[in-house]
Amino acid sequence: MLEPSPPSVPESPSLKESKKSSLVENIKVLAIALVIALLVRTFVAEPRFIPSGSMEPTMLINDRFIAEKVSYEFRNPMAGEIVIFSAPEMLQKMAGYSSDQVLIKRLIGIPGDRIAIHKGVVSVNGVMLTEPYIKEAPNYDCPGLSSKDSFFCQGLAANNLDSFEVPPEMYFAMGDNRNNSSDSHVWGFLPKSNIIGRAVLRFFPIDRMGGLS
Repeated sequence: MLEPSPPSVPESPSLKESKKSSLVENIKVLAIALVIALLVRTFVAEPRFIPSGSMEPTMLINDRFIAEKVSYEFRNPMAGEIVIFSAPEMLQKMAGYSSDQVLIKRLIGIPGDRIAIHKGVVSVNGVMLTEPYIKEAPNYDCPGLSSKDSFFCQGLAANNLDSFEVPPEMYFAMGDNRNNSSDSHVWGFLPKSNIIGRAVLRFFPIDRMGGLS
């Protein structure tokens, strides 16, 4: 014969209040964590990935990296740094990019630098750069008419210039894959105001994890 089940004991009001309080606290903690994550991503650092081969061999397609956004609040970007930036207005007009699309390139020239690209060599202020990070030497001149897509360089050549100066608040950015990169030699100078941050650390793939320079 089955024993009758014991009568259920209703939860006490204090236990209900405790569960409710615990749920509210968990929601608060989650909300705070989400706000902190959003603030960190907006103002401190954010993960990004490489969608194209324009930075090969330094960075390959689908590489994941961290871009920090703090340094440039205290100092200006420096030549040689790899930066992420929103598409400049000229690139938006030329290629249909939106203003919120983000690109990555290496800064070659800073305000006041005089730059020339001739016979596969980039010179800054009359000094030829040593660039072990590039995939191959550029097959165009700037100023020059040697590349059909180098609208910026073609325009300089049309004005009979043999070099050009980076204006104030502007930068000259190039991809490490010089001959497969839509960069400053195509669309012109990069405004400082478009620069979002500096690529500092590749975290994927694991076998190539490390600092970026």
